[in-house]
Amino acid sequence: MKATLRPGLAHTHRFTVTEAKTVPNLYPEAACFREMPRVFATGYMVGLLEWACIELLRPHLDPGEGSLGIHVDVSHTAATPAGMTVTVEAKLEAVEGKRLDFSVVLRDEIDEIGRGKHLRAVVQWDKFNARAVEKAARAKK
Repeated sequence: MKATLRPGLAHTHRFTVTEAKTVPNLYPEAACFREMPRVFATGYMVGLLEWACIELLRPHLDPGEGSLGIHVDVSHTAATPAGMTVTVEAKLEAVEGKRLDFSVVLRDEIDEIGRGKHLRAVVQWDKFNARAVEKAARAKK
């Protein structure tokens, strides 16, 4: 991590919701999802707020470093139809070793649609990937 990674950093990220990011497309295998309204899915909203946090971090990490989400505590309070743009305001609130605490607010063109906290951990990709490969090998035994 670079010395520039400090609380107070902020990033704005925008995404126009497509039909592919609506609830019926979250798990197409599940009939219960296919029957639901065609609005921005909470699962995709979580991915979007993670994306915003990753983009915030990108210039402040060293080569070979990345981050992984370790906790999400957000509300999803308003529906967003496909075609509307969602804006995510992400702010780095705390850096505790490799743990990073973010606040996030999400809005579409009409309403605030979500708000909460997200935690990420900085990792070395080579070490993380090696552990994942080892775990997969153990599962096959």
